[in-house]
Amino acid sequence: MPGRLRTYLDWNATAPLLAAAREAMVTALDLSGNPSSVHGEGRAARAVIDGARRDVAALVEADAAHVTFASGATEAANMVLTPEFRMGRTPLKVGKLYVSGIEHPAVREGGRFEKEQVVEIPVTHAGMVDLAALEALLEAHDAASGLPMVAVMLANNETGIIQPVRAVAEIVRKRGGLFVVDAVQAAGRLPLSIGEFDADFMILSAHKLGGPKGGGALVSRGEVLMPKPLIRGGGQEKGHRSGTENVAALAGFAAAARAAQDELAARNERIATLRDRMEERMAALAPDLIIHGRGMARLSNTTFFSLPGLKSETGQIAFDLEGIALSAGSACSSGKVGASHVLTAMGFDAALGGLRVSLGPTTAEGDVEQFLEAFARIAARRRQGVAAA
Repeated sequence: MPGRLRTYLDWNATAPLLAAAREAMVTALDLSGNPSSVHGEGRAARAVIDGARRDVAALVEADAAHVTFASGATEAANMVLTPEFRMGRTPLKVGKLYVSGIEHPAVREGGRFEKEQVVEIPVTHAGMVDLAALEALLEAHDAASGLPMVAVMLANNETGIIQPVRAVAEIVRKRGGLFVVDAVQAAGRLPLSIGEFDADFMILSAHKLGGPKGGGALVSRGEVLMPKPLIRGGGQEKGHRSGTENVAALAGFAAAARAAQDELAARNERIATLRDRMEERMAALAPDLIIHGRGMARLSNTTFFSLPGLKSETGQIAFDLEGIALSAGSACSSGKVGASHVLTAMGFDAALGGLRVSLGPTTAEGDVEQFLEAFARIAARRRQGVAAA
């Protein structure tokens, strides 16, 4: 309906651009120099990138020298998910990649590994990586094929469930493998530390934090062990990722990374309170409602729910017509709405639709109230449809 007030509840898909990030980007756009040039204009652009590297490193308690910038998290994933590594000047082969069944498509597709080299780690019905299954898979790994690599997300983008990455790291270390943590959804919502997680690499995205789309980073524990470059050319980013850096995007990324660390605990507490009240009201309006991951450790902002009899695509369209922007899971599938691979991995019927509400720092009680009013109408229509059937 033209003029209808819109409510944005899809922060896990992308966060609106922060004012500080926009300001930093506009300032950076006025820099005329190439950051690889040695003259004053080039050095000014380089200074912005160096500052961004420090700010992004601080987000995960890493060394700034260990941040490699990319065009986004998908590129960062494809950089690190490769059979070919170097330990200094010595080639190092990775035999298989082990990824959980609930990973984002950017990781689940396996990057530069062949399909037969990618092994799925089962998850429990509760949506957690099955640690016993992972241990069994790594015990059976053929060491002659190369090292095992395990890639697991810290927080699931659909359910918000926080994964036991420290326990995963312990299992990986026992088998001498490499460990990659996808921290895209967790950044800005959980405290992050590459050392505490005992990860070899972490993947980050700017636009999930309120930075611009088109900025991402691969953060490593050190500089000795690094993947074979995905993009070759002029040798930028110490030869790990060639191509002239997107100075404006990285300036915005840096501003968002700084903001993400400000008052994190207080922000999470407010959003969690808002989310929990919303879920209580939803359950009262629809007693057969399924909230996936409720009772589990989750991101404070995420509710992934199913209404039996309501298809994902039908529900998403219905909420959109009500002025509510939410998702039917991952937004990174070329606009496709279909069965959630996360729910399937958790053992639910593929026909069960799932819808995701994700809140953000500027989400107000009025936004949630508008969603609940729409939810009540859609749930009522769904009941009538079920009764008629």
